[in-house]
Amino acid sequence: MNGDIMTNKTVFLNNELYQYMLSVSLREPQVLQDLREKTAQDYNLRMQIGSEQGQFMQMLLKLMRAKRTIELGVFTGYSTLATALALPKDGYILACDTNAETTEVARKFWRQAGVEHKIDVRIGPALDTLKEIMAGSEENTYDFAFIDADKSAYDDYYEACLQLIKPGGLIAIDNVFQSGGVIEPENTKQAVKVIKNLNEKILRDQRVDLSIVPIRDGLTLARKK
Repeated sequence: MNGDIMTNKTVFLNNELYQYMLSVSLREPQVLQDLREKTAQDYNLRMQIGSEQGQFMQMLLKLMRAKRTIELGVFTGYSTLATALALPKDGYILACDTNAETTEVARKFWRQAGVEHKIDVRIGPALDTLKEIMAGSEENTYDFAFIDADKSAYDDYYEACLQLIKPGGLIAIDNVFQSGGVIEPENTKQAVKVIKNLNEKILRDQRVDLSIVPIRDGLTLARKK
């Protein structure tokens, strides 16, 4: 790579450049590193956000001075833990997942980090939980929402989170590139179709400001106006 050549698009990160980026930017607490290693050992690491993405989300939360957040899709709790560490002592996370087993793994590390009191876990279909809290007059009370759950319901999650977050609040939507599937005309997977439709919908959605960050598998940031 020639350092004298300017580029007009995002630089492709080969492994060497990716490792360099981590070496000069990543500040991953030991508890997050331990959780990442536990997940790699016992589960599918592809279902967990990357360490640099967790740190990026922490930066957003601190810049926003967020206190109340929603997380759809907990898995072993890495993104939830990263969020909890960035929130103030009285912060609150509504964390939704359907898998009690992996959530118990998460609880162990949340306790170890001293942030379990910030996290309200709801086991069951996330959309049911969102409808329940909307019925409880919690609309416009959350600062941030992270969507990383069942892809088939992403549009429903987006609409529910739009109602729940405050004006000026942020929705982060993970996996919007679908490993490149969104640009493959022959790719007929349902998840890819749903994400493509949602990407195009948000582009036209005047209720939000929009940016897609090319981190990991693509992260949409939608700020509620």
